[in-house]
Amino acid sequence: MWTSSTRPGPKPGLLFTSVVYVLFVLLILGKLRLLHGNLQLPYIDMGAMDFLIAAGCVLALSFWVFWLPFRARLWALALLDLLLTALIFADLVYFRYFGDFLTVPVLLQAGQVESLGGSIAELLRWRDLWLFADWPLMLTAALWGWSRRRKNAQVLSGTSTYSFGTGTPSSSRRSVRFLKRFAAGLLVLVIGFSAAFFPIRHASQTWAKNLLENNWWNMSMYNVTGLLGFHAIDAYRYAQIAIGKGQSLPEERLAEIRDWFEQHRAARTGPAELLGKYEGSNVVMVQGEAFMNFFVGKEINGQPITPNLDALMADSLYFDHFYHQTGQGRTSDADLAANFSLHPLPSGSVFIRYADNEFETLPSILKEQGYTANVFHAYDGSFWNRNRMYQEMGYDRFYTEKDYEIDEPLGWSLGDRSFLNQSVAFMENTPEPFYSFLITLSSHHPYNLTLSEQDKLPVGEFEGTTFGDYLQSVHYVDSALGDMVERLKSDGLWDNTIFVFYGDHDFSLDEREAVGKLLGREVSEFEYTQMMGQVPLLMHLPDGQLAGTYEQPGGQLDIMPTLLSLLGVDAGDYALMGSNLLNDAAQDRLVVLRTGAFTDGNIYYEPSADGVFENGICYDLATGQPTDVEQARTGYDEAVKRLAISDDVLAKDLIPTLELKP
Repeated sequence: MWTSSTRPGPKPGLLFTSVVYVLFVLLILGKLRLLHGNLQLPYIDMGAMDFLIAAGCVLALSFWVFWLPFRARLWALALLDLLLTALIFADLVYFRYFGDFLTVPVLLQAGQVESLGGSIAELLRWRDLWLFADWPLMLTAALWGWSRRRKNAQVLSGTSTYSFGTGTPSSSRRSVRFLKRFAAGLLVLVIGFSAAFFPIRHASQTWAKNLLENNWWNMSMYNVTGLLGFHAIDAYRYAQIAIGKGQSLPEERLAEIRDWFEQHRAARTGPAELLGKYEGSNVVMVQGEAFMNFFVGKEINGQPITPNLDALMADSLYFDHFYHQTGQGRTSDADLAANFSLHPLPSGSVFIRYADNEFETLPSILKEQGYTANVFHAYDGSFWNRNRMYQEMGYDRFYTEKDYEIDEPLGWSLGDRSFLNQSVAFMENTPEPFYSFLITLSSHHPYNLTLSEQDKLPVGEFEGTTFGDYLQSVHYVDSALGDMVERLKSDGLWDNTIFVFYGDHDFSLDEREAVGKLLGREVSEFEYTQMMGQVPLLMHLPDGQLAGTYEQPGGQLDIMPTLLSLLGVDAGDYALMGSNLLNDAAQDRLVVLRTGAFTDGNIYYEPSADGVFENGICYDLATGQPTDVEQARTGYDEAVKRLAISDDVLAKDLIPTLELKP
């Protein structure tokens, strides 16, 4: 038997484990509540049902710790706390920049995170440390459990008076203890699954009906499932897509998709008198990083913010209500919209997930017309999987940072002035006609460029702020564009070139008050939403014709069909989801965003977080005030259809099978 001096202490039982476990659950719920408070999502509150779902998810994720020996339980809980805290923190930082949560496809792009160092640092807040405040407690508990194990082991190894008898726990007693732990874990699993599953199922069949099928916006999903439920469903869906990618759609669905493209053929082609009017012209298209529309044509302290773009507008087409249509893929989604005329995915980037698809792209179609197609970006060619994707898109060459002399190091890489200048030098030696697609970088978040005095904009009260830095960066990009245009003119390329400039996405800042100060008036929440959604589109034609400011709405998906028609290619023959911007067909003037929001130029519909049509808000664009939501019913149905068609085209690689050409 054990002597009184060597007998190890009694093992803590289920009661102790349960107390620690409850503390763990409460800590994770507190962190989820802290995350929700930081998101500041309109129309989304965290009520009692949301806490029930969140608690259920935590229980369902952690029930198995009861099945472990005591010495492993505390370590398991500490590890779970670390992993879930890391997930919550990563979602918070990602949301501050992208307005979205991490998804499995985004995590597969995690290799890009190292390039976001400056942007991530800018997004951190001191209050975020509260998420990690319990780590010392969890580590202490785990170390305590480990120390007890060592102490008991030392007692066992040092005793010499042990005998077989009542001191040895019988096999039956060990079995009873295991069955108790197993039953406790199983009970936690049942409670957790029920608490999470049934409220989500009820919501998806009532007030959030069809939300899980449509998945317009991840925040809508979060509103129903909570953060942990969202990630579970995201992982399940990704597995579904990965398994079912090779499965074909029913013929009825394929016929429906073909019919939609046929019905919208005329909208893609545009006016007959403009078809082929600029056939054989070069095309130089510049995608401006985070370049928005609200400051174009504006001044600060008496100096224009974008003087070169303002000057170009005099003999160019300028679209003043032009929306970016990006999703989680951001810059790559803008590239997709302009060069594929397809909507981005609900999660992840097409460039990452579907690089092996067969596409009909702007460069590949123009190459069939005898064009040389090159793409220019002075950065790592692997970012956004561009090395692979641009080869699949049909470009002849991808000029990366390796091809440039870094004689103006600025921001993330080479400054845009030198980048654009060197790119034009490459074009001078390119056989005509050519298509050149350029992606700028200097105005990338966090916007803290080290500029020379001649490049600085007098931002006054915004000096030293992130908003002031942003204005400085876009002013510099505008100056670089001006130099580029002058070189194209001096080289004799300008008079035979369609020049296009557009912004890729918003600047990811909540600066409504600062924007109001810049504009000299109060900016409403809806007006700011519109500003965040709109980027500039300028198109200069070789003869300066059709110049003017166009007020009708447009989106990035409309760029490709517009250019193809001007160059003499019938865009109706291709599976493009955009419309010709020069087409006046009112019934086709619909701009659909990945969130499910849309506008037809008269109204703007903003979907609700629950995905129910009636709970969305319809704004009258003339007044900026909410109006009868039923005015948006037809547009809503069409928006649902378009997003679903685009998703099917991408997920099922349908381009080769649609056969739209007559």
